[in-house]
Amino acid sequence: MELYLNEELVFRNVEASTDSEVLAYLAGELYQKGYVKEEYIQAIQDREKEYPTGLPSTPPGIAIPHANYEMVNKTTLAIATLKEPVLFHNMEDNKAQLPIQIVIMMAIGEPHGQVEMLQKIVGIIQDEPLRQEMIDARNDTELLALLKKAVF
Repeated sequence: MELYLNEELVFRNVEASTDSEVLAYLAGELYQKGYVKEEYIQAIQDREKEYPTGLPSTPPGIAIPHANYEMVNKTTLAIATLKEPVLFHNMEDNKAQLPIQIVIMMAIGEPHGQVEMLQKIVGIIQDEPLRQEMIDARNDTELLALLKKAVF
């Protein structure tokens, strides 16, 4: 699986008040930069309602939204750190909400690629110091380097 990681998909201190806002922002950026097809933007919202992506962990919380591989032109990850945590529904319990401050949107263009990528991202979930470093990153280059360290 060839993964493109690029600073143009790194967003720090994003201000948003809802999970849909964060999703729309990241999916919109992926679309504008040619990584995904236009329908990805709606698909990510629909999927989040049905299969939430907030992961239970110690703060800072992380969510990993993604949509169907058929809508992806080029495999990549977009990452946002949020200025203030935003509530996402818990992946394990749809009724519960979790304060999320890191969102890694997966645009994976292969049918089995998501599982592979999820396994790598699980490492980030279990690494509280790494998540804190991501929040504290002083610039996009630093945040991208931390993401690369986690997934490569």
